[in-house]
Amino acid sequence: MTDAPPPPPAPDFPSHQPAAAANPYAAPAANPYASSNPYAAAPTQKTNTLAIVSLVLAFVISLGAVICGHIALNQIKQTGEQGRGLAIAGLVLGYLGLVSGIIGAIAFFALFAVAGNSYTTY
Repeated sequence: MTDAPPPPPAPDFPSHQPAAAANPYAAPAANPYASSNPYAAAPTQKTNTLAIVSLVLAFVISLGAVICGHIALNQIKQTGEQGRGLAIAGLVLGYLGLVSGIIGAIAFFALFAVAGNSYTTY
């Protein structure tokens, strides 16, 4: 008899079993992230309140619309809320209101300045 060394131990790999063939007629696997109610409303993001106030004030007090619009844009940039378009619309309308108010005031005072002069010749 020969003194042969014993064979090395078998590696400890996990047993691999062939995957079972997928059944094409089986129901699809349930999605663990799906809602139990497929018709549930999607979560909505919050709209910045100052953006809404800016748009409303643009029709009443233009200076307030400009101030609120700038503050709203800064908050939207920091928090990621919705309402950027509302804030920009409030700013544009507010600035247009300020410009038209200044032009109207100049025209008003110019009208009284011209009306104060009398051009009567005798």
